[in-house]
Formats: sequence, C-alpha cells, structure tokens
Amino acid sequence: MIYELPTLPYEVNDLAPVISKETIEYHYGKHEKTYIDNLNKLIEGTPFAQKTIEEIIKEAEGPLFNNASQAWNHIFYFFTFSPEGRRAPQGELAEAIDRQWGNFENFQKEFEQAGVSLFGSGWVWLSKDREGKLVISKENNAGSPLTKGLIPLLTFDVWEHAYYIDYRNRRAEHLHKLWEIVDWSVVESRYL
Repeated sequence: MIYELPTLPYEVNDLAPVISKETIEYHYGKHEKTYIDNLNKLIEGTPFAQKTIEEIIKEAEGPLFNNASQAWNHIFYFFTFSPEGRRAPQGELAEAIDRQWGNFENFQKEFEQAGVSLFGSGWVWLSKDREGKLVISKENNAGSPLTKGLIPLLTFDVWEHAYYIDYRNRRAEHLHKLWEIVDWSVVESRYL
C-alpha cells in the first residue's frame, strides 16, 4: 500500500489568523509529507506494506512507528479544523463532556493545561475508552492513544513546529486559539 498526502478540506489560508498560510504550507505541506514519504520507504518490501496505518501504529516500533504515527496524527489534527465549522459540541458528546468536567469551559481549560504541561514535544488528546468514558491524555513525541486501545476524538499538536511561526514560544496562546477553528461536527462523528 502506498500512502499519499490527502488534500486538505480547506484552502491553506482559510484558518488564518489562528494557523497561518505559511504554517500550513510548512507544517502540512512539507513536514507531514516527509512523514508519509518516510513511511512509504520504511514499509516497502516488508509485511507492513499490506497493513493499514492504524495496524502499523499498533504493531511497529522505532522509526516505522514514529513515521506512521506522526503521519496519522497530523492528518487527524488538520482534518479536525474548518474555517466555518461548529464551535461547540452538541448532543451525546456535549453531555459526556458535561458529565466528566462539569461544563465545556472546564474541559477546555483542562485540555489546554495538559498541552501546556507536556514537557518537550508531543500531542494532547481527547479520546474515549471502551466503556465510552472520555479521557484527556498527553503523549510524547509520536505517541498515539491508538496504542492504548482508546478511540481518538480530538488532538492538538504541541510540537514547536506546529506553532512557532505564528506564536513563537507562546504554546498556551496557540492552544487557546485552536478552539476558534475546531469543527465539533467532525469530533462528534468520531465519538459516535
């Protein structure tokens, strides 16, 4: 199987000023493409060549895991955003967030804090477990909740390349601004 960089569902300047055109061109267009290119090279001629990317993430180690997981994480991340999406959860997901954190604002604060407090580079995730309970987790480097049997719903990238062009070292500001472009209809489709 050959993996390709999917076309974003919006133009490269549509998420500005939260994420600039320059950041998307660099972060998605170049950085993400490198992960996909490396993944294709690493699986060529191996049993992994016939596996899905999710299977590779769950089974591989080292460089193969890193490139597969980073490729998947970035697609998941960028395809969560929309310039005109719904900005708050509704229905069952909204109810689950309220049960877990009291209200949406408390959830947002805890999610942001998890991202701010992650040492070094990685990802902050909202996932659900097999019983349907929501979980906020921090994953270093290429980490993925897929390896823990969780179902990912939302992620924010806290590698510096995700925000340095637009925010320099202001990770907290970057994380706070991302709520302005999250399309909760996409997140809800992952929850159901």
